[in-house]
Amino acid sequence: MDIIIAMAPQGGDAGGGSLISTLIMFAAIFAIFYFMIIRPQQKRAKEREKLLSNIEKGDKIVTTGGVHATIVGIEEKTVLIEIAPNIKIKIERSAIGNVIK
Repeated sequence: MDIIIAMAPQGGDAGGGSLISTLIMFAAIFAIFYFMIIRPQQKRAKEREKLLSNIEKGDKIVTTGGVHATIVGIEEKTVLIEIAPNIKIKIERSAIGNVIK
């Protein structure tokens, strides 16, 4: 009965360069994701938060559902809008899609 022994490469740092190149590759992939996806998304979120915090009575808006309206009242989390003469509805601030200047 013969026993076959697999021989590992001799030396203390065999494969060490492979680990470093793998770490560098993961860092490069993370950097690409950060600058291409995460950072622009954070910037858009800040701009949207600024837009929603700066709305005032009389501003014309478009909701995320496509309804054009005028703001007639503002509360902490909701907004009262007028969609036609004497027709007012209350919506969440997050439902505001765009402010028309």
